[in-house]
Amino acid sequence: MGKKILIAEDSSVILNLTKKILVQQHFDITTVKNGKAVLDKLDKESYDLILMDINMPVLDGMETTKRIREMSDKVKSSIPIFAITGNAGNYSVDEFKAVGINEYLQKPLDFDRLVTMVNQYTN
Repeated sequence: MGKKILIAEDSSVILNLTKKILVQQHFDITTVKNGKAVLDKLDKESYDLILMDINMPVLDGMETTKRIREMSDKVKSSIPIFAITGNAGNYSVDEFKAVGINEYLQKPLDFDRLVTMVNQYTN
């Protein structure tokens, strides 16, 4: 069984492409469309990594990441989180780090870089 990755992304195109590429790399993928769904999934199970879109409905990626980092479950609160954003200019690297985001990837995604980074964090 592969490492478990949760992808939170409200764009179906990016979601499906990212999922397809990571499934080919033998990762076990779960997908959701907003931050509230991320928190709901984390209540029930654990993941090795979260790919978090920053601009999502209901609960955005920054707020969702803050809430994950505040969880009492130390394993879940320390899951590596990669921000995925088309508007990286809206946030600085310092702001990403401040909420607990480990890495960030700019859209359009460089899938070779994504796979390399995911492998680094899950091995």
